[in-house]
Amino acid sequence: MENHKRTLLLFDVDGTLTASRQIILPDMKAFISGVCEKFSCGLVGGSDLGKITEQMGGEEALNKMGFQYVFAENGLVACKQGKPIAIMNLVAFMGDEKLQSLINFALGYLSNLTLPCKRGTFVEFRNGMINFCPVGRSCSQAERQQFSDLDQKEHIREEMVKHLREKFTADGWEFSIGGQISIDAFPIGWDKRYCLQYLEKDFDTIHFFGDKVEKGGNDHEIYSDPRTIGHRVMNPPDTKKQVLELLSQNGITL
Repeated sequence: MENHKRTLLLFDVDGTLTASRQIILPDMKAFISGVCEKFSCGLVGGSDLGKITEQMGGEEALNKMGFQYVFAENGLVACKQGKPIAIMNLVAFMGDEKLQSLINFALGYLSNLTLPCKRGTFVEFRNGMINFCPVGRSCSQAERQQFSDLDQKEHIREEMVKHLREKFTADGWEFSIGGQISIDAFPIGWDKRYCLQYLEKDFDTIHFFGDKVEKGGNDHEIYSDPRTIGHRVMNPPDTKKQVLELLSQNGITL
């Protein structure tokens, strides 16, 4: 990190700074605030801006942490220093015919799955993507974990993504597995790399930290992109450990 002003640390949210869909813990919040005092930092998550803000402890807490950039929905909702700079619109880009064809197929597929439980909100529509959730996003934390454990054994989401890609890639859709319980659907090219267009001119080095970096995970593309130096993390404590190691290698202490 020869020039700190030309270096950006870019963080995924779920599984990287927080447990999946949980609020950031106080010690992690304090740590990231310290990092933001030394370097330009950014967030990029698949969730909408409201969920990301909630996970960071609210709008005031998010602003106090000092992130220069916040990218929601993979960067399709982009904010710099707390102010929106760009918002993409999925309906205008893809059209209702393609949207309904995808949603109808996904709902039919989900209706044929038998799980330990199913709750509400199986489809969540966002500005730049559609989120499909086999167990339903209104599940409890215990039900979320139950599905996640089953999914790791039976690859439920992986199998669904396989069918979605076979049928809808030709229509311009891409799919990725994110968090513990859901699948993101978005136009090809609208993965987390989308946010890099706002960063690559201002920074010589972009370090990306994420947990879902395997192929099919929603961090894979940006982790593998030649414009970033990718760091695979296991959980928030591992993120802290790897950031400290990175700083130490460059003679920097917090």
